[in-house]
Amino acid sequence: MKTYLADWVFTTGVALLVLGTGPLLITLLLNQLGIWPEASPTTFGPGLLSFITLWPGIALTALGSRRAHSRLSRRT
Repeated sequence: MKTYLADWVFTTGVALLVLGTGPLLITLLLNQLGIWPEASPTTFGPGLLSFITLWPGIALTALGSRRAHSRLSRRT
Protein backbone atom coordinates (compact mmCIF):
# COMPACT_ATOMS: atom_id res chain seq x y z
CA MET A 1 0.00 0.00 0.00
CA LYS A 2 2.90 2.33 0.70
CA THR A 3 4.03 1.96 -2.91
CA TYR A 4 0.65 3.10 -4.19
CA LEU A 5 0.50 6.07 -1.83
CA ALA A 6 4.07 7.03 -2.70
CA ASP A 7 3.12 7.40 -6.38
CA TRP A 8 2.12 11.03 -6.94
CA VAL A 9 -0.19 10.19 -9.86
CA PHE A 10 -2.22 7.76 -7.74
CA THR A 11 -2.37 10.19 -4.81
CA THR A 12 -3.48 13.04 -7.08
CA GLY A 13 -6.22 10.86 -8.58
CA VAL A 14 -7.55 9.84 -5.18
CA ALA A 15 -7.45 13.47 -3.99
CA LEU A 16 -9.41 14.55 -7.09
CA LEU A 17 -12.01 11.87 -6.46
CA VAL A 18 -12.43 12.70 -2.80
CA LEU A 19 -12.34 16.49 -3.06
CA GLY A 20 -14.32 16.61 -6.30
CA THR A 21 -17.19 14.27 -5.50
CA GLY A 22 -17.20 14.72 -1.72
CA PRO A 23 -19.30 17.91 -1.54
CA LEU A 24 -22.02 16.45 -3.77
CA LEU A 25 -22.14 13.17 -1.85
CA ILE A 26 -22.25 14.99 1.49
CA THR A 27 -25.08 17.25 0.29
CA LEU A 28 -27.09 14.28 -0.99
CA LEU A 29 -26.48 12.29 2.20
CA LEU A 30 -27.56 15.18 4.44
CA ASN A 31 -30.68 15.63 2.31
CA GLN A 32 -31.58 11.94 2.65
CA LEU A 33 -31.09 12.09 6.41
CA GLY A 34 -33.31 15.17 6.65
CA ILE A 35 -30.56 17.35 8.09
CA TRP A 36 -30.32 19.63 5.04
CA PRO A 37 -32.66 22.62 5.49
CA GLU A 38 -34.12 22.49 1.96
CA ALA A 39 -36.34 19.68 0.72
CA SER A 40 -34.76 19.94 -2.72
CA PRO A 41 -31.21 21.28 -2.43
CA THR A 42 -29.61 23.07 -5.33
CA THR A 43 -26.62 20.91 -6.19
CA PHE A 44 -25.49 22.77 -9.30
CA GLY A 45 -22.12 23.85 -7.86
CA PRO A 46 -21.16 20.53 -6.26
CA GLY A 47 -22.59 18.65 -9.24
CA LEU A 48 -20.50 20.65 -11.69
CA LEU A 49 -17.39 20.14 -9.55
CA SER A 50 -18.07 16.40 -9.46
CA PHE A 51 -18.66 16.29 -13.23
CA ILE A 52 -15.37 18.05 -13.94
CA THR A 53 -13.21 16.00 -11.55
CA LEU A 54 -14.71 12.49 -11.71
CA TRP A 55 -13.18 11.09 -14.91
CA PRO A 56 -9.75 12.71 -14.55
CA GLY A 57 -9.65 11.36 -10.99
CA ILE A 58 -10.53 7.86 -12.14
CA ALA A 59 -7.99 8.02 -14.96
CA LEU A 60 -5.18 9.27 -12.71
CA THR A 61 -5.97 6.67 -10.07
CA ALA A 62 -5.89 3.88 -12.64
CA LEU A 63 -2.68 5.18 -14.22
CA GLY A 64 -1.00 5.59 -10.83
CA SER A 65 -2.12 2.13 -9.78
CA ARG A 66 -0.63 0.65 -12.93
CA ARG A 67 2.64 2.55 -12.41
CA ALA A 68 2.90 1.41 -8.79
CA HIS A 69 2.08 -2.18 -9.72
CA SER A 70 4.75 -2.24 -12.42
CA ARG A 71 7.22 -0.78 -9.93
CA LEU A 72 6.35 -3.55 -7.47
CA SER A 73 6.72 -6.30 -10.09
CA ARG A 74 10.12 -4.93 -11.19
CA ARG A 75 11.38 -5.09 -7.61
CA THR A 76 10.55 -8.76 -7.23
